[in-house]
Amino acid sequence: MSDEGESQPQGPPPPRVRSLSEKLDLLFREIHPSGRGEFSYREVAEGIEKAGGPSTSHTYLWQLRTGKRTNPTMQHLEAIAGFFRVPLAYFVDDATADQVNRELSLLAALRDAKISSVALRLAELSPEGVDAITRMVDEISAAESAGETPPDRRSRGPEVPRQDRA
Repeated sequence: MSDEGESQPQGPPPPRVRSLSEKLDLLFREIHPSGRGEFSYREVAEGIEKAGGPSTSHTYLWQLRTGKRTNPTMQHLEAIAGFFRVPLAYFVDDATADQVNRELSLLAALRDAKISSVALRLAELSPEGVDAITRMVDEISAAESAGETPPDRRSRGPEVPRQDRA
């Protein structure tokens, strides 16, 4: 198979998030300090004001997140984007939102202990080893997307003996 026309893996597909409330909900769910849950509405409101943003109530943030309010000021959008460290365009541009959502999906996956363990172990591999793993992940992802059972590498022939590291 030729490398022509193949694209680099883009990470997990982004969740389809289109409304302001869905985007804001995703930010609350996925962006938070390690080892704890979501920021509270009060924490976000206080963080916005401490950063010099507009006066923002925790109730207003709740209303935006739940869709009770749907037309925030540009100042509020800028302040919310700044607090969560995403580009302002996340709220108004679908391509930017898709990119940020891919990054958030990756962040969520890295929080999974198994995924983190694999990622850390990848750092020990040669570039060729990383390429081989990437191809395997691409194969499995394509098979699962097509509703197929992922290929079992063990059925393809003898296992290559692992060289012990001293």
